[in-house]
Amino acid sequence: MKKILATMLLASGFGVFGTANAGEAPTEPKAFAQYMQDEHGFTADYITTMLAKAEKRQSILDAISRPAEGKDWHEYRPIFIEQSRIKQGVAFLEENKALLEKAEKEFQVPAEIITAIIGVETKYGRIQGSYPVLDAISTLAFHYPKRGKFFAGELAQYFVLAREQGWTLEEPKGSYAGAMGMGQFIPTSYRHYTVDFDGDGKINLFDNKADAIGSVANYFKVHGWRLGEPVAEFVDVDESMANQFKNDQLKPQFTVAALKQAGLDYTGQAKDQDIAGIYHYKQPNRYDYWLGFHNFYVITRYNRSPMYAMAVHQLSQEIKAEYDVKQQKAAAAKHAANNSES
Repeated sequence: MKKILATMLLASGFGVFGTANAGEAPTEPKAFAQYMQDEHGFTADYITTMLAKAEKRQSILDAISRPAEGKDWHEYRPIFIEQSRIKQGVAFLEENKALLEKAEKEFQVPAEIITAIIGVETKYGRIQGSYPVLDAISTLAFHYPKRGKFFAGELAQYFVLAREQGWTLEEPKGSYAGAMGMGQFIPTSYRHYTVDFDGDGKINLFDNKADAIGSVANYFKVHGWRLGEPVAEFVDVDESMANQFKNDQLKPQFTVAALKQAGLDYTGQAKDQDIAGIYHYKQPNRYDYWLGFHNFYVITRYNRSPMYAMAVHQLSQEIKAEYDVKQQKAAAAKHAANNSES
């Protein structure tokens, strides 16, 4: 069961069904090899040889058919909003305070959001996936017609990425969807959004926390995060209003002004012209309703799921609250100790 759960967590890998377009690579191995020769300068023989080393894995095809996002909210939330993940998030914040503060200042993305992403994706680097990336992406490119074109494009990008990084193609491991490192970047995202945050001349998301933190922050910056603006707020509305302003798309579709005019008693920090929508989260015997704003939508650029976005938001809030309490207690204890000495 633990193995299955770990796989489900990695279903939320960075940009697995993200916004980057990896191209129109063929979904048949021989044609793919020729494409890689024509488009990316590899020899077709090399590509064919490497693909022959890749193993088709039924477990990958099974896993992608049951992503965690297919659950109801009351089943999904406890996977990510649980005490060990919160405590480990606080520890991650403390241990990487300087890096997170630097990333927040440079990229204008809150430290707790960066931390929560890494916490949701890999439990702060502890669970990065055990599938050889070559096996994972080639299995999905050639044996999963529903998303074959997407993963063929990612397979092409993986060959290019490995060449750029000097990797042995068979060595990197990740999620069943080929997402890699602490932040679970798919190959296209790895090539386009990662940063060398510690300036050592390399980009390493597997065991370099600086690069992982900087790359997550850069992704959010590129996709339009607005520091200081709200993410989501719980609203107590009746079913009629919840359905009237239900956000069936990922991007909020209404203005706060429109919601107010319809009767929403809103006193939060969002401005009238800000976009918002009501997202529905299924509990055992009811729905919870949340207003999602622009920054909520930005989180879905990482993973196209309102449940994922809410899990990241709520985990970030829990981490920040516990971190702040811990800091306050430490400051009070220090103050008391200084007073006793004097």
